[in-house]
This record gives sequence, structure tokens and C-alpha cells, in this order.
Amino acid sequence: MTVKNKKNAINQQEAQMKLSRRSLLQLSAATVAVGAFGLPARAQAIDELVIAYNVNLPAWDPTVGPSAVNPTIQGIYQSVFDQYILQGPDLKPAPGLLTEWGWNDDKTQVWMTVRDGVTWHDGSPFTAEDVAWSLARVAKPETGSPIQFVWGTLANHRVEGNKVIADVAQFDPTIFKWMYFLTGYVLPKAYYEKVGAEGFEAAPIGTGPYMVEKFERNAFVRLKANEAYWGGAPEFKTVTIKFVTDAAARVAEVESGNAHVTLEVPYEEYDRLKASLTGVAAPISDIGMIFLNDIEVMTDPNVRKAAAHAIDKQAIIDRLLGGYGVKIDTLQTPQYDAYDPSITVEYNPEKAIELLAASGFGPDNPVKFKLQTTKGFKPKDYEMIQAIVGLWRKVGIEAEIEIYEIAKHYELRAADQLAPAAFYNWGNSVGDPTTSTGFAMFGPSPHSVWDGEDLIGMIGPLWGEKDEAKRIDGWKAVDKYIAENALVIPLLQYVQPILSAPGVVVTPHASGALLPHLMKRA
Repeated sequence: MTVKNKKNAINQQEAQMKLSRRSLLQLSAATVAVGAFGLPARAQAIDELVIAYNVNLPAWDPTVGPSAVNPTIQGIYQSVFDQYILQGPDLKPAPGLLTEWGWNDDKTQVWMTVRDGVTWHDGSPFTAEDVAWSLARVAKPETGSPIQFVWGTLANHRVEGNKVIADVAQFDPTIFKWMYFLTGYVLPKAYYEKVGAEGFEAAPIGTGPYMVEKFERNAFVRLKANEAYWGGAPEFKTVTIKFVTDAAARVAEVESGNAHVTLEVPYEEYDRLKASLTGVAAPISDIGMIFLNDIEVMTDPNVRKAAAHAIDKQAIIDRLLGGYGVKIDTLQTPQYDAYDPSITVEYNPEKAIELLAASGFGPDNPVKFKLQTTKGFKPKDYEMIQAIVGLWRKVGIEAEIEIYEIAKHYELRAADQLAPAAFYNWGNSVGDPTTSTGFAMFGPSPHSVWDGEDLIGMIGPLWGEKDEAKRIDGWKAVDKYIAENALVIPLLQYVQPILSAPGVVVTPHASGALLPHLMKRA
């Protein structure tokens, strides 16, 4: 499976036009001069592009530690480091540090062709040795890669000219997709071995479009353009990324002119400001969902199915999110490889009442369980859960809301101690069903809370399926089974609002990464 065999990219704008009957998700946005905010009328006047970012950066190594699997941080990492394979804004792969890749005929080996003429930020040449060393390093359990179980499927990495060869210790059909996903970055072998982990943290270098000029922990990072970047020098020569975790503060930053770009602002603020700033709201690979745990009343299929049929997802999107969202009924979005629009779960409160009645429940004898949720982690998360609880109450479901921090959710999920129902957001920026349905519902990551042997029996064989068409069809069958039995309740695909100063053109990325090197002057 080489680059040449990949599917054609989906036209993002065309897909987006279908998302909402209110047409709020169109990528086109008017640009208007805003003298009142003190912003420059044209981006040509911007010497230093300032971005108000929604997360902090705890560590610089993009391959190990908790930060390496934080999807939101990837935009910063991709500014400094290159991944093995480039990922386009539509989630599709393209040649990066690797120009070609694939398996041998019997899929016992992988091969990768390494790009010539690339240099590290210190001027030293990038080589195939860097690729082989980077892959071998994260395959070792002692290195501490959060997804060592992926990288460990390759062994005996070696260099043959400008190619890297590795043996397949355990076949993983998604191995090349992970090369443009979490932890899939190439680090400089000679430099890292010279300075060590602490030295690299103090002075990180990569091959990416920007170089680290200054880093103030918990405050900002200033980036300088890599004029020798193999993909072409970025347009803005200096970029400062300010860490502004509070949404209201990010609004103030861009409205006052202290920042030129920001993201993840409240939708009502986005609607207010997009008329005077430049706005783009695009769907990203992040969904809102309700995990169902196979404990207590959730072992009753009638209860699960009733809970799913009682939720008016489109009304929640329209009324609470201003139309900014895409209703989904599986853990696949329209951009994913295994998306099947024929799999639907209708909003049908009458059917929900019938299902509950069959198990002896109803408005006068409600079924009761706990529902956990975050508050403020995602736009209107708590408000959405309140609305869902209200809809459930009408059919005979009484859910007690418990608010927890996102860290607590991770802790409980890893220990398989979530409540019977728990709201969470789920991302899949490779677009493959193994990282959406697979990791949500089945190991090897500690995400799943549904332990049914029937589901495990369906998913297990797909993990190593070598026939791609059969693999994708198998995942579609899994998604259909999950939907029919209500083993999880997908709600919506999130839409990411981005605001920028007049004249700054931001290319949204379906992964949710905000990439300065994709920003241009109008």
C-alpha cells in the first residue's frame, strides 16, 4: 500500500455544505477591516503573527509522555518537527520525510524511501539513519511511548541506501497511518544522543517549517521560520504562540488585537466576531459521545436502545451549539474510511417508551442510573447533558448527573470504573476505524468500558486483517452491530471555530491542529 494507491481526497468544502440545514458551516467567510480593534487592515503589516492557543505545552518530545498523545498539542509539534508522512487538511496522507512506503508481497516486511536534501535545524543532514533510529527507539518499552504497542509491531530496523527496512513482528494494517498521527515524529539521532533527553527538552530541533527561538513555560513559544524547509519557507517569518487556556481570555486577545488568530471560542462569540474579523468553522475529527458501561441497568438492551432513541441530536446541535455540529450515529464521521451513512439511529421517543415498557419501566416507574460528564471542557458539554437528561425524563429515564474533571474521566476509564453512562469527546485524526470504533470499544488501549464477548469476537480478527476491503467492510459491520444494540451513543462531530485578523487566511485542518505554516496573507 503506497501513496499512489491511496484514495482521492474528499472535497472538504463540498462535504461541509451538507452538514447543517442552517448553512452555518460553510468555509467561506467574509473579511472586513476592523479599525476599532486596532488590528492591521492587511496581513502584510504583521511582522510577528501571534496566536492565542487553547492549551499549554508541557514537554517538547513529541514521541513520549502524556503530551505526545494530546491531539490539541499536535499543532505546535508539527510546526517544529516533521512526521514520517505528511497529512493533508482532509486527513489524507502525502509524501513527507518519507516519499514512498509499503509492504513486501507477503507483508512480512515494510519499506520506506527517505527524502533527500533535508536538513535539521542545526544544519546537519537528515538521513535514513534518523528514521530507523526513531522507529526503533519508540518500539522499546523502556522509552515510554504511550503507543509502544503500535511501534512494537515492527522490529529489526535497518538502512539500505536511502531506504529503511523493518520486519513485521505483528501485522498492523494501520502502521503507516500512525506515521502521521500521535507520536509519529522523526527525531535527530546524533543530536539526541549527544544532548540526551534533558538537553533536547532545553533546545529541541526538528526538520519542520519553524524553529524554536524562545520558550517560556506556561506562557508562550516564539518560532522562527525555517528558510531551508524542504516544503518551502512559511509565509510568516516569526510566530508567537501564547498559551491561553481560558476561552473568554482568547476572545479578548483576538478582539483587542493582542493576537491575530485564535480557536475554540464559544460559538456565540464566534458569531458575534466573524462579521468584523475573519471566521472559519470547519468539522474536525472529534466527536461527542456517551460511553455505556456494561454494568447495572445498561445490561438491559431495552434500556440502552431507549436511551439512544430518546435523544434529539439535531435539536441539541441547533439550539445549544448554534448549528455548529454534525449529527452522527456511529463512531465514524463523513471523513473517515469506514463511514457508512446507511447506519442510523432515529430520534423516536415513542419507540423509547415502548422499549422501556417491555422491561417494566416508564415515566411512573423510571429506570435510574448515574451519568458522568465534564463541565466546560468542550463547548456546552454540561448543557448538552442537561438537555439529554430532560429528554430522557420524558420517556421514563431518570439520570443523576455527576460532574468530574477530564483527568478523573481518564482515571476511571482506565480502571473500568466509569458510571453506567459517561459523556466524553473522542478524536480520530487518521480516519481509520481502528482508532475510532476500535480504541473506543476494544483494547489494546484502556478506553473501552463495554466488555461483551460478542463485540470482542467481531473486532479481534479485524486488528490483523490483511485484506483492506474485507477489513473496512468488517468494521462497518461492527458499527452496525453497535448501533443496533446501542453499545455506545455517538452524538455529534464537533466543529472548530477559528477567528483571525483581516488579511490572515487560515486553512482549517480536519485533525483539529492549528498549523501556522498553513496560514497565508490574503
